[in-house]
Amino acid sequence: MLGLLPLALAALAGSAVAQTTTYEAESATLVGVTVGTATPGYSGTGYVENFDTSGDEIKFTVTSSTQALYDLKIVYNGPYGDKYTTVVLNSNGGGQVFLPATTTWTTVAAGQVLLNAGSNTIEIQNNWGWYLIDSILLSPSVKRGPHSVTTTPVNPNANSDAKALLSYIGSIYGNHILSGQQDQASLDWVTANVGVTPAILGSDFMDYTQSRISRGAVGTDVDKAIAFAAKGGIITFVWHWGAPVGLYDTAAEPWYSGFYTAATDFNIATALADTTNANYTLLINDIDTIAVQLQKLSTAGVPILFRPLHEAEGGWFWWGAQGPEPCKQLYHILYDRITNYHGINNIIWVWNSVSAAWYPGSDVVDIVSADTYTQGDHGPISATYNALLSLVNDTKIIAAAEIGSVMDPTQLVLYQADWVYFVVWSGDFISGGSWNSLDLLKSVYTSSYVLTLGEIQGWKGSVTTTTSTKSTTTATPTTSSKTTTTTTKVTTTSSTKTTTTKSTTTTKTTTTKTTTTKSTTTKSTTTSSKTTTTPTKTTTTAQPEATHYAQCGGIGFSGPTKCQSPYVCTVLNPYYSQCL
Repeated sequence: MLGLLPLALAALAGSAVAQTTTYEAESATLVGVTVGTATPGYSGTGYVENFDTSGDEIKFTVTSSTQALYDLKIVYNGPYGDKYTTVVLNSNGGGQVFLPATTTWTTVAAGQVLLNAGSNTIEIQNNWGWYLIDSILLSPSVKRGPHSVTTTPVNPNANSDAKALLSYIGSIYGNHILSGQQDQASLDWVTANVGVTPAILGSDFMDYTQSRISRGAVGTDVDKAIAFAAKGGIITFVWHWGAPVGLYDTAAEPWYSGFYTAATDFNIATALADTTNANYTLLINDIDTIAVQLQKLSTAGVPILFRPLHEAEGGWFWWGAQGPEPCKQLYHILYDRITNYHGINNIIWVWNSVSAAWYPGSDVVDIVSADTYTQGDHGPISATYNALLSLVNDTKIIAAAEIGSVMDPTQLVLYQADWVYFVVWSGDFISGGSWNSLDLLKSVYTSSYVLTLGEIQGWKGSVTTTTSTKSTTTATPTTSSKTTTTTTKVTTTSSTKTTTTKSTTTTKTTTTKTTTTKSTTTKSTTTSSKTTTTPTKTTTTAQPEATHYAQCGGIGFSGPTKCQSPYVCTVLNPYYSQCL
């Protein structure tokens, strides 16, 4: 059981001189896709196109003389905008790969694959769809040297608590991963059922701004965070920022889903264009309101990992709806207002995107991160990790800020995916059994590679690099079920309770995320094999059917998803489906 890890690491170390091998897409096994030749510049005799239906895929067969780790790259053309594809190794999920928009043939890193000795399959599956695939490239991985990350906070006035937090995180980077759990109730479930307590508590500033307080929301996460920090834990905060004005507040888009693009007419680009307008003032007022809570945490001696404007590039939240430039501008305003105007210095700033176009700059970011939800895939999410590594040229620490499925620690070591912490989302993601079995959770949380609350006591005074003994979990080259999942994250809240629900639909589209909220944060998940209905309230009223040409789906959409006969809900792009 222990022999596999040294074997794979040896394969890494000794393969630096090996050549890259090209596998042409048009020569692979094609399912639901076709060979095209109209777009010039491809290699071989053509390329593969028409990724437009669930189940569309290219299946490559590759052979390795030994079990070894390989770097995977995809040569593609993306004339229809930013997309994602899904890589599946040996009928097991390998994660999503971001394909930036391009009108030329471009090579993108797609992470790593651990090939078995003998025959293997690598599938490129439809996800967001509408891209052209020319080939894949495989080359033996070379063991990476030590990281060169910065562990000095970007805020020159960071207090001793913030400095200690980033220093400690930097000291374990590449040697261990910190376990984390969103929401106090779900963290308590882990303690009671797994037998250990995660090192990090995930919290939310959602219920502290005026558009929610005026409707009865009561924020409790700050007090819970202070209590957890007193036990020696680490705190991270996200902010599901309800639009300060312009909420539709309808049955389809209630006020408590006001952080969604679909739930408000608030336009961030317009608000930022004129600093004298009322909407700009409302933004500043909200930031000032959160600054009060940040100061409360600082006074209590609690440094935090703060991740504002998360998942912006997806477009489903209003802060990302107008593209990268307004979002980056808002991030800089946030940073400046909190750091320079209010003088709050207990923050480690966490950015949450893999796209270079959205990156606000290394002068205002301490840690880069990504959110990933692939049900059944407990692999290392190496493609995303490597994309972040390239984004910052290995100068920033990298975190898995939100995950649905916990990662196999031995896979993390084998793939050199050195995520410094993970935070599992709440409710059914952690406790429902469909995303993470209890046996798996116990295996992960008791791994020597994974740090829990009891193992980080005294971290404020301990910044010496910890020597890792690594996990003794048996590594396997397969990581999960083959299903390509679309994850819809819904945060539902009431004035007394917040439930964050995440529905998983097995379809061709990408990770779509919906968060409908009213107050605190718990999470429940309904998973189905084809379509998913996420209950936000008990009702017997049938959902209306969309008419011809009406919208019936897309990121952030919560209206009717069934079309009147004979029309069919057709995916035009990840943001918009229409009855045609």
